[in-house]
This record gives sequence, C-alpha cells and structure tokens, in this order.
Amino acid sequence: MTKHVGSCLCSTVKFEIHGDFDSFYLCHCKHCQKDTGSAYASNLFSQSAKLTWLAGVDSVTSFTLPGTRHSKSFCKSCGSALPSTQLTNLLVVPAGCLDTEIATLPTAQIFTSSKAAWERAINDVPEVEGLPE
Repeated sequence: MTKHVGSCLCSTVKFEIHGDFDSFYLCHCKHCQKDTGSAYASNLFSQSAKLTWLAGVDSVTSFTLPGTRHSKSFCKSCGSALPSTQLTNLLVVPAGCLDTEIATLPTAQIFTSSKAAWERAINDVPEVEGLPE
C-alpha cells in the first residue's frame, strides 16, 4: 500500500495518506483559478485512500462555494491548500501539499475552455531555474 506524507507551508498541519490515487486532474475552471490564485489547481483524487491527520487538525478549515460542489480545505494559519473530505467517499489532495514525490502523471487537464489567456502562451515564456536577478 502506498503511503504519502504532507504538510502546510507553516508546518502546523501534518498528515499522511495510505492508499493509491485514482486520478490526477489539472483543473482550469474559474473556481480553481480563484482559490489557487494561479492558472489551475492540481488535485489528486481517491475513493479508497485513507487520510490521517498527524498534527494541527484544529488548524484545518474548509470552504464550499454555495450552490456548487467546489470545496477547499486549508490551514487557518498560512492558507495552504490541504486534503479535503468534503465530498462523500472522495478524498481530494492538492498535489503541492505532499512532501513525498508522486509517480502519477496527470490524468487530464479539465475545463480547458476556461484557461487563463496568459497561460495559453506559457511555452513561449523563458524559464529560469531560480529567482531571477
């Protein structure tokens, strides 16, 4: 059985996940753009993996956008995205909160019709391995 560990940016919240992920989606919908502040959300999904909070569970809070299934769990202290169990029988894990590497490649990019205009030309933007001087 696969084990992953993760945490928030301030390390208040720590968790582990036992089990495998069923899918890995890069979501470009407007809701995901708003709640990540970026071009898309990178979320892993599992119907069978088990989440165990190791520290800071009292610092985890959640928000569900009224009238939608869009929900997000995050650290009250630093705002980092965290695993969510808001949807019945579905664990949603933001890929960036994992401290262990994942071998899974994204299953698909979804809601691509909502891609940010500036992201459409991302391949033409220069790459810099660290902070630019």
